[in-house]
Amino acid sequence: MKTFEVPTREQVSETNQHIFDNLKKGIGMVPNLYATFAHSDNALSSYVTLQSMKSSLSNKEKEVVNLVVSQINDCIYCLSAHTAIGKMNGFSDEQIIKIRKVAIDFDAKLQALAQFVKETTIERGHPSQASVEAFLEAGYTKAQLVDTIVLIGDKIITNYLHGVTKVPVDFPVAVAI
Repeated sequence: MKTFEVPTREQVSETNQHIFDNLKKGIGMVPNLYATFAHSDNALSSYVTLQSMKSSLSNKEKEVVNLVVSQINDCIYCLSAHTAIGKMNGFSDEQIIKIRKVAIDFDAKLQALAQFVKETTIERGHPSQASVEAFLEAGYTKAQLVDTIVLIGDKIITNYLHGVTKVPVDFPVAVAI
């Protein structure tokens, strides 16, 4: 399959041009997957709003969700991006591999989160009751459960967008496991 072309700033709507400018100011680049959202006049702004929502999860917990969902959905783009972001949030290369394998032996609470995310993703929103109970017993709240589900949905969106478009990965490529 031919990959989708990544639109340039000049090829997108004025609204999306402003978002490109803000991304460039904020993170120094417009990631290819974000640019791909800009094929739509509405999707990029909607996704940026979703992705920047407040959450009761810490940045490390968010990266656990992002890495587990992306591993299950075999999204090399998101695995690569979130490996880089995970490192920026203090995870080592070894810890990132353990997170992706849902074999987190360095933090029992993060393991409960990863297991819940894995089951919820694989079972398309129907994890076992034991997984939900383990998540809550690990110290997570019902608010964090809801925020985790929203973040799973966020990551599924980008995993699917890359799965369909296959735009080039513009982050250091994550190792295969």
